[in-house]
Amino acid sequence: MKYCPRSTTHSLMKIQVTQSDPTVQLHLPNGKTLSGPRGTKVGDFLAQVQDDFSAPIVAAIINNEIHELTYPIIIESNCLPITMDTADGARIYRRSLIFLLEMVFAQMFPVGRLNIDHSVSSGGFYCEVKDRDPLTDAEINSLHREMGRIIQEDHLFDRREIPVQEAIDYFAARGYEDKLRLFKHRRKEYLTVYNFNGQMDYMHGYMVPSTGYLKWFNLKSVTGGFILQIPRPPAPPPPGPLGGYPKLLKAFRQYGDWLERLHIDSVGALNDAIESGRADEIVLVSEALHEQNVSDIAQQITEKRSRIILIAGPSSSGKTTSSRRLAIQLLARGVSPYPLELDHYFFDREKTPRDENGDFDFESLHALDLA
Repeated sequence: MKYCPRSTTHSLMKIQVTQSDPTVQLHLPNGKTLSGPRGTKVGDFLAQVQDDFSAPIVAAIINNEIHELTYPIIIESNCLPITMDTADGARIYRRSLIFLLEMVFAQMFPVGRLNIDHSVSSGGFYCEVKDRDPLTDAEINSLHREMGRIIQEDHLFDRREIPVQEAIDYFAARGYEDKLRLFKHRRKEYLTVYNFNGQMDYMHGYMVPSTGYLKWFNLKSVTGGFILQIPRPPAPPPPGPLGGYPKLLKAFRQYGDWLERLHIDSVGALNDAIESGRADEIVLVSEALHEQNVSDIAQQITEKRSRIILIAGPSSSGKTTSSRRLAIQLLARGVSPYPLELDHYFFDREKTPRDENGDFDFESLHALDLA
């Protein structure tokens, strides 16, 4: 991943490549320069300036390339710290916390498979257990305590590059068919994995160096599974309360059923399907399943004699398209709906209200021509 420096002064700074000096310098965007022994990890350098930042540093951009905090500084370099309250930092924190959850779950519940399926609005992920009963509240609390203990002890994550065949042998012995199908399409001969207490996983991205960075999380029981709650930027406030998400979880389960029906319940399975020429079939069946769902909704509306149907969702989520498809299904049942698209009623820009930051506030009711 490549990055452009944020300041012209920073980008034009001359970098010395000589290695005759036993010390090396690290230049920060705020003008500070850190010095230390050549080969010092960037995380050790940045620990000296953590107090200058409002959120924990979880990675760094060294000479325009992103690196983990274990990266050794060999030559004089420019450094842009990545904090947890940035998009990249939040992803690194989330990925690392998921890895820890997987490792601790495997140790505590060897019979059973943890699926981390979908993101939820509270800033976390819905998790489900396969091949055994759902975790009880007591088991979830035990899992939370064990993760907290390991975080407190600050165990290292061991990053390794191994041959793909070695990874295949490792995951085959543990029955991870989804990963095996994924590795079958890997073009490189090696794989970057992370090891923790003798267990490995492939995380497809950068990680924090150790468990001690992962102090902010929560586990909350919900029907059929639990939610791994992760703090949102700006970090790190304690995770707040969660809702029950009954409708959302129902949609997740329906989605999972559809994937199983299509035999594409993992990325590797989707790759296999595309390679075998099933792409058109998958699209057509998916459309048929979705249309069937819209038809079921139209049936409910007809039976309940509903007078007003409201469709909510973020920008470009498909509200207008959904209303039109629903209208067709209602017409097929003898109901004559009138789709009212709010896009037609927004004021021109000069009349659009602005928020406290001076940006257009399209979520305001007064962004619409109410009259």
